[in-house]
Amino acid sequence: MSSQSKKSPLLVSRDHKNEDTIIKVKQAVIGGDSQTLIAGPCSVESKEQLETVGSALKKAGLTVLRGGAFKPRTSPYSFQGLGEDGLKIMKDVADEMGLVTISEIMSPDQIDVASKYIDILQIGARNMQNFELLKAVGQTKKPVLLKRGLSATLEEFMLAAEYLLHHGNDQVMLIERGIRTFETATRNTLDISAVPILKQEIHLPVLVDVSHSTGRKDILLPCAKAALAAGADGIMVEVHPDPKNALSDGKQQLTMDEFQAFWEGVRESGLYQ
Repeated sequence: MSSQSKKSPLLVSRDHKNEDTIIKVKQAVIGGDSQTLIAGPCSVESKEQLETVGSALKKAGLTVLRGGAFKPRTSPYSFQGLGEDGLKIMKDVADEMGLVTISEIMSPDQIDVASKYIDILQIGARNMQNFELLKAVGQTKKPVLLKRGLSATLEEFMLAAEYLLHHGNDQVMLIERGIRTFETATRNTLDISAVPILKQEIHLPVLVDVSHSTGRKDILLPCAKAALAAGADGIMVEVHPDPKNALSDGKQQLTMDEFQAFWEGVRESGLYQ
């Protein structure tokens, strides 16, 4: 830990608050004694697409739908998302089906428009240390899901969360999404050890994104089980009605049948409560 944290306990730390933070958003409860499965497409592409995914979530008894409207892409020529139109689609589908929504924002000037439509704001891996964005989202006090940066240490991850709490937002969740290493068998390297370390050090909910960390559909289930066994408060997975024709990250998104099998595997593991 940093010398600063030795002088006075960080707001995110167990030394400051020992009991678990539990975040309640409409009917969703994240943290505490139960786990949460968050699912949805990488990018919102159409209302029909999102209705298909939303219906599957509702049928499975799940409550949290993810989907990207503002997409930070490595290439400037890749699909950048539908923007506000995508957020409107998410809100329409969520209102129809009684779901809670998560979507990423990339800059402070997107906060107001996103807050009109989305229940939980996501700060992505590429923006984990966008300090002006962290400060601005901290001032909203709106629930936020903070992703670990591609090369961030756990201390840097915790200090990024500290920015949010320092500026007034205690409705914060952290999500491990894999880090960049020399390994090429997976898209990133899933740092399972981050889960028990974070759970030991901080009081905020800790989740794991198995889709972005692995980039491989064939190992999503064992990685989800490992995350839950390590103490994760939830899992995030990407689902698409037609991954082969998805506008982004098609290879890592589950089909509807694959999602059903994944969900059954998670439940049958006995690790999901």
